[in-house]
Amino acid sequence: MTDTQGTGAVPAAARQARIETHGIDVIGDAERRGRPRQLFWPWFGANVSILGLSYGSFALGFNVSFWQALIAGTLGIVFSFLLCGLISVAGKRGSAPTMVLSRAAFGVRGNRLPSAISWILTVGWETVLTALATLATATVFSRLGLGGGTATKVGALVLVSVLIVVAGVMGFDVIMRLQTMITVVTGVLTVVYVVLVAGHIHWGAVSSVPSGSAQELIGTLVFMATGFGLGWVNAAADYSRYLPRASSSRGVVGWTTFGASLAPLVLLVFGLLLAGSDDKLNGAIAADPIGALTTILPTWFLVPFALVAVLGLVGGAVLDIYSSGLALLAAGLPVPRYVAAFVDGVIMILGTIYIVFVSGDFLGPFMGFLITLGVPVAAWCGIMLADIALRRRDYDETDLYRPSGRYGDVRALPVAVLVVATVAGWGLVTNGAAGWLKWQGYLLGPLGLGGRDGSWAYANLGVFVALALGFAATLLLGRPGVRVQESQAPAPEEARA
Repeated sequence: MTDTQGTGAVPAAARQARIETHGIDVIGDAERRGRPRQLFWPWFGANVSILGLSYGSFALGFNVSFWQALIAGTLGIVFSFLLCGLISVAGKRGSAPTMVLSRAAFGVRGNRLPSAISWILTVGWETVLTALATLATATVFSRLGLGGGTATKVGALVLVSVLIVVAGVMGFDVIMRLQTMITVVTGVLTVVYVVLVAGHIHWGAVSSVPSGSAQELIGTLVFMATGFGLGWVNAAADYSRYLPRASSSRGVVGWTTFGASLAPLVLLVFGLLLAGSDDKLNGAIAADPIGALTTILPTWFLVPFALVAVLGLVGGAVLDIYSSGLALLAAGLPVPRYVAAFVDGVIMILGTIYIVFVSGDFLGPFMGFLITLGVPVAAWCGIMLADIALRRRDYDETDLYRPSGRYGDVRALPVAVLVVATVAGWGLVTNGAAGWLKWQGYLLGPLGLGGRDGSWAYANLGVFVALALGFAATLLLGRPGVRVQESQAPAPEEARA
């Protein structure tokens, strides 16, 4: 995009009306703008979804009490989004997407492995969110007596997919404007929803839910962390890279964590109260997490509810499709960013068709998806956090794209740590609701934790074990490599062109 005024800056209206041409390239200083507090909007907008209410039911599904679920949920949400905030610091230090900055740790081509994992995770999430938006719309139409069958689902899928794919293809400026709008609309309508259904809360029923074991409490904590922040860490720096280099690191961490955590915390509390008050509602949420919430609404609010549900889910899916496109480019696909986003959109639509029209179960595969991919992503997160902590200088942005540069081609240590931490993590997680994951949990027996049917089977310790192993191994063994990288002279100016 050129500047017709000769000032070096592109008018805001022009930026917002055109497709973003940036892919995984560096954002130049002239294009970096804003303040850390602006990170509040995309992160809040992506996490204000009504789906947050359903996590109350998911948490109680671990057979824990209200207070246990609240403690585990609060810790899981805040801790996991704090990890996002810490990784966001790399964005303003390096001006590149998260999975490009990861090349400093893994090497330029060695990073293709975590980039591929990141791509699978984000495509999976955008598919889940699109499917939920489609199912919720069909449920609302059914309650209104306007259908709700196959034709309604197809129409909803087309509408939701168009919104997500168009925003993902257009890029950063359109996404930022869309997220601000979504934040305001969904925030207001969510408050109205809470007021309308407050009468369905019965504290006596909620308080009588029996307490679970320590293992079940840990399992709840792990699930909440993987369902929220650990699903975003691989994209955390994609938006902070547009901030000026002088932006406050504390501000980046704080506004990311606050913006992302605020809505889920409020929705979790109310979701726990609703699910704990009504066993029938609690069970229905497992099959249709969003649509089930309409059963306690007055008819006149069904259309506004559909709007808030769909917009909230679209807000999360838009950030996912943007980041999944960047991850696909970082994994080595040689196409423009908007083409990668479009490819991901096609895959998203195909996956949604399977969930909505073929699969008869949602919660089992969803939990299996979160925990299984949560392990390698947690391992990568630990490695990335330690690598960021070890660095004393900003990234050499040219060498992030050169296998012959200071970051190298394939760095054996981080790749080995990722593989070992993932193997160890998968050995300590299970998911009985997803038959295709029965091979997991192979370390529970040898380590004396009761095997796949023991009390530790569903604590899913493997996620946190992978995170801790990745962090500790990199912090202990990675310092010499980082010091060698930072001691090298900057790349020649001609290489930067």
